[in-house]
Amino acid sequence: MADAGARLPLLLLLAAAGALLLASPAAAEIRAESFREDPRHTILFEKFGFSKTGAVRIILSGAAVSSSFARADPKQIGFFLLADESLLQAASESRPPAEKRAEPDDPTGADEPDLSGCVLSSPYVKKLFTFFDMEGGHYNKSFPVTHPDEYSLYFANCAPESLVSMNVRTEMYNANPDGSKDYLPVGQAPVPAIYGFFAFGYAAFLAGWAYLTLSRDRVAANQIHHLMSALLVARLLYCLSAAEDQHYVRVTGTPHGWDVAFYLFQLIKGVILFAVIVLVGTGWSFLRPFLQDREKKVLMVVIPLQVMANIADAVIGETGPFMQSWVTWNQILLFVDVACCCAVLFPVVWSMRSLRETSKTDGKAARNLSKLTLFRQFYTVVIGYLYFTRIVVFALRTIASYQYRWVSILAEEVASMAFYMYMFYTFRPAERSKYFSLDDDDEEAAEMVLREEEFEL
Repeated sequence: MADAGARLPLLLLLAAAGALLLASPAAAEIRAESFREDPRHTILFEKFGFSKTGAVRIILSGAAVSSSFARADPKQIGFFLLADESLLQAASESRPPAEKRAEPDDPTGADEPDLSGCVLSSPYVKKLFTFFDMEGGHYNKSFPVTHPDEYSLYFANCAPESLVSMNVRTEMYNANPDGSKDYLPVGQAPVPAIYGFFAFGYAAFLAGWAYLTLSRDRVAANQIHHLMSALLVARLLYCLSAAEDQHYVRVTGTPHGWDVAFYLFQLIKGVILFAVIVLVGTGWSFLRPFLQDREKKVLMVVIPLQVMANIADAVIGETGPFMQSWVTWNQILLFVDVACCCAVLFPVVWSMRSLRETSKTDGKAARNLSKLTLFRQFYTVVIGYLYFTRIVVFALRTIASYQYRWVSILAEEVASMAFYMYMFYTFRPAERSKYFSLDDDDEEAAEMVLREEEFEL
């Protein structure tokens, strides 16, 4: 029997892969990947929500196994499906095979390896085929999925000290009543319509904002307002490209180039959004026409981090979990996203502290109190938005049934639209906006409020 130390890597891989996939929407494209002398015991390919008409197709070519230890048993190398509800049971009873050990009474110096713990023999998995079923290193077959659920497609190599080379093409889909294939998981069926609806919403939003900044309040509009217009354009194009990307994936299994537009506009949208939050937090262009050195440094940090985060997201989305460095890219994405969320809050805090200090000397307590209250509200809303889109949306993806994974996308888009509407309304171009509201008749009351400890950060 293999000891617990040999068993641990497979358990961790199965559990970690399942947890990581819960953290992000399942990809549903047709996938093709090549492996050359891969030593991994388990490879996670894809996760998909099936209906009762679902199927998996696997096309294998150029499959070969090399081993420096012994001739690999092809029955111990193959593909299987695993439902989420069976993940822990399958992991708990599975273990990689023990290495051969020389025994005193064994004249050959080695005995047969113990293969009884291979995950392919587990009753909790749906074994599709093994290398024993191949002909000349090739295999091509579709497997129906009759029990609706969310399944993960794995490759398992239980042969000791063996390296696998192969070209793999996978297709996971649900059949429509007319016989056509739907390559989107059950839980993502409404996603194209959701993105299309919000693309229309941002188009209307942009039209109203353009009327304010270019016509009605053109004189009061500042540079920051035009940058906010660019943010709306980027968000509109992001939703449009996401809707088209998911539509083509649903129909053909591939995005037909819309994934390039999706990642491009996601990058532009992310960079402009964080830049707008930083610049609004500093009061740039409507309170003062310049940035201090520390505020410039924040922008110089946030923009490269956003570029890095979007590169990581593109790598994760386009390669899938079968890439050996997939976990590393997930960690990079998490780190840079948290770093950006923290960095954009500093300019707002600095502006609030600066207003508090200024209020003690310039004799304009009412004006400063109005500005300080506005910055404090903005600070709270930004924290709430970042918390919701990072924590609450993640929780929705994790706890929601696979049929309702679209709810997390809808929640994120609703939160983003609400945040944009608040920010654009609060900092709209206007002669008498809250930034410039004055109440000189209540100076004494304003000074008392500013001196209260409850207004400290």
